[in-house]
Amino acid sequence: MSSPTIIPPLAGHVLGSTANNFVMAEWQDPGGVSAHPRFIAPLHIHRSDDEAWYVLEGVLRVKVGNDDVELRAGSGVLVRRGTPHTYWNPGLDRVRYLLIMTSNIYQLIEDLHTMKERTPAGLQAVFAKHDSELLG
Repeated sequence: MSSPTIIPPLAGHVLGSTANNFVMAEWQDPGGVSAHPRFIAPLHIHRSDDEAWYVLEGVLRVKVGNDDVELRAGSGVLVRRGTPHTYWNPGLDRVRYLLIMTSNIYQLIEDLHTMKERTPAGLQAVFAKHDSELLG
């Protein structure tokens, strides 16, 4: 039996790894003024993985298929595999949220963050490597 993994506080860290079934991370967006949504992630789908958000502070909007869902502190949403989605902070104030994902999605995000050059073809290849598709 292994020892439990405890990360106090979670902000700036993840709970879990690519060796686990799921990973939870606390992330934030500072907010700001914009005429159009400042997407935190582009519109995409995961063919094999579900993903969830839970808002700790502020407001987060999540496009789930054709619906825009507004999440306030204390609320969350589950996006099932195969559903197009993206998300953004619609306001001026900071949003803090938990992202609960599979290790495959976590590795996708890690691969995106380590890309040296983000070309359209390169981005598509990284998404495809993780059984996902970049739509926008």
